[in-house]
Amino acid sequence: MGSLPEPEIHFSNKTPLGIRFIQHVKRSKLSFRSHQAFVLIVTFFAYTCYHAARKTTSVVKSALDPQSSPEVGLNIMPWKALNLESSPGNSSSPILGNGWAPFNGVDGTELLGDLDVAFLAVYAVGMYFSGHLGDRMNLRIFLTIGMLGTGLFTSLFGVGYWLKIHSFYYFLVFQMLAGLLQSTGWPSVVAVVGNWFGKSKRGLIMGIWNAHTSIGNISGSLIASSLLSYGWGWSFVVPGLIIAFVGLVVFLFLPVSPESVRAEQEDDILDSPRKNGEEIREPFLRSDSDDVDKAVGFIEAWKIPGVAPFALCLFFAKLVAYTFLYWLPFYISHTAIDGKYLSSGAAGNLSTIFDIGGVLGGVLAGHISDRLNARAITAASFMYGAIPALYLYRSYGHVSLGMNIMLMFITGMFVNGPYALITTAVSADLGTHSSLKGSSRALATVTAIIDGTGSVGAAIGPLLTGYISATSWNNVFTMLMGAALVAGLLLTRLVMAEVASKIEESRLHTRSQVAGELDV
Repeated sequence: MGSLPEPEIHFSNKTPLGIRFIQHVKRSKLSFRSHQAFVLIVTFFAYTCYHAARKTTSVVKSALDPQSSPEVGLNIMPWKALNLESSPGNSSSPILGNGWAPFNGVDGTELLGDLDVAFLAVYAVGMYFSGHLGDRMNLRIFLTIGMLGTGLFTSLFGVGYWLKIHSFYYFLVFQMLAGLLQSTGWPSVVAVVGNWFGKSKRGLIMGIWNAHTSIGNISGSLIASSLLSYGWGWSFVVPGLIIAFVGLVVFLFLPVSPESVRAEQEDDILDSPRKNGEEIREPFLRSDSDDVDKAVGFIEAWKIPGVAPFALCLFFAKLVAYTFLYWLPFYISHTAIDGKYLSSGAAGNLSTIFDIGGVLGGVLAGHISDRLNARAITAASFMYGAIPALYLYRSYGHVSLGMNIMLMFITGMFVNGPYALITTAVSADLGTHSSLKGSSRALATVTAIIDGTGSVGAAIGPLLTGYISATSWNNVFTMLMGAALVAGLLLTRLVMAEVASKIEESRLHTRSQVAGELDV
């Protein structure tokens, strides 16, 4: 008895070439669950590469500017500075040699701060445009362009090492171009994930998925630190090549939405919109209707309830987080821990503890907000918790290496928890708000508004740190604690609304129980 002919599979023009190849080979479609898992994995590695490329600058700072006195603003056993590692033939710097002009001069710290603010300022501005374009373009193509461009300009920054370029403007231009291309990443990956997942357990799923931020920081630190001994240029070129390669993987394999691969939802699928009854209230699949597919405007997106307070909260939350991202290795290498100073590479490796704590913080914040169904309460609580964590790390982090690791881990958990929650689950929630009347083309715009506003704070924090740290690191930590306080206070109105809602739910539940007992 002859076998039945296998059904022919048809694909839309937007189907990635890699997906077409795999599915033609298998002659069968992947399940909806498999597509969801595949999307999470690809977008996870994509944004991990973005952060890995972004992290290298903070690790290389001490190699570019070793002349900055470790005693500046620290007042912690300054005489111990003579025990630092030294490079052969160099008497001017006890840390990493002569550095790299123009960053090894008296204004080297300020110049490095200027690079940070240039990168982040362009990144913040580019974020708003990226969200606007992301809702109107094929996200796979848009993300690929961003990753290839980021890889190119990150690598060109490092090429200055072999070309022996000492012009500040060379490095400034390529930092700004890298920042512009980096802005394509976040709105794109959040929108793609939002296309595949409904609201149920979104906080937990995106909290785990958002570990790519910390994993990227960790991998970027480890890669950059391990390559410093071969020349600081490699610390930029290798991450640049990696993100370019993953960009090609995205182009070949990433399905941006269920329609692009004709994936059909299953009744028992994890977190599917059908299972959770979200087809009408929060549709993630694009409709054929022109009204539903109409992209939301920039001003209209700002008017969505909750967007403005969460965006402003993220401004201060990212100010704190990115100050650590760009300055923590530098701070560690210039702070005596148990009377000893660490090398630049060791400081870069140690700084990864902050990001490990951030992974746990993001997962906890997402899980707690899901259980409580209270995003604002969770985010505000974490921001308030960051204040004593920052104080303890500054005051007691130098006592011993073990104390530094423990306090850094706790600080990372409280600082990155709300940052991760707001940029993922909160952005996805607001991007599918009921006021949008079913529009599915607001995710990238809302994500860009929230993260773009946060990125302005991310630019200001490292810039201020570059100047304030020259006088006192105590003042830097005071600034960070103040920013964490303001971030929490900005959510006060939303917190009160959530508390009132919980009280009302409790009353209704009590009344229903009493009514049931009377009926019995």
